[in-house]
Amino acid sequence: MENFLKTLVTAALGIGLGLFSTWLAVERGYGFGAVTAGPWMAWPKSGSNEADPYAKAVVARSAEIPLGLAEGLMFIARQDDTGAFLDPKCDYRISGPLPPARTWTLTLMTPRGALIENRLGRYGVTASEIVRERRDAIDIVVSRYASPGAWLPLGEAVPFVLTLRLYDTIVRASATAIDARSMPSIKRGTCE
Repeated sequence: MENFLKTLVTAALGIGLGLFSTWLAVERGYGFGAVTAGPWMAWPKSGSNEADPYAKAVVARSAEIPLGLAEGLMFIARQDDTGAFLDPKCDYRISGPLPPARTWTLTLMTPRGALIENRLGRYGVTASEIVRERRDAIDIVVSRYASPGAWLPLGEAVPFVLTLRLYDTIVRASATAIDARSMPSIKRGTCE
């Protein structure tokens, strides 16, 4: 009887640890194969048949339709250039170059993938909405308060992430690394 109880406790601990590690992997991203470029992170194979089981679980759980291999690539930033998590009480400037792409979008979302409500109903910016000094560079302010130039309203103080989608880009799923200098920086401004 004592061996049976030890076996039962060991099995329960193993199952619990396995479920916890799976939950943690699904909550923290799209599984394996992440590509990072400064604060930006992408999972190039999440929209393909080559996606790992964790990426498939994230897609199934979120009900999102990821970009396919030939469509483009989605990057998520949860931190600024210094490694600090994005704080909804702070302003941020997203500026610098973008990898070549036919078009792109920059969206504010909750960490779970929902759009962040704001009184203007403006959830993101696209390549066609902003005026750029250089063709390959952007300069966008994320803030709760109006700002001159390209401004993305943060809305109420809720945790957020930045999602950058590059459509029809030369950055492909076969990429194992992307030079951080080819991606826009995320610099923290003033905080309340």
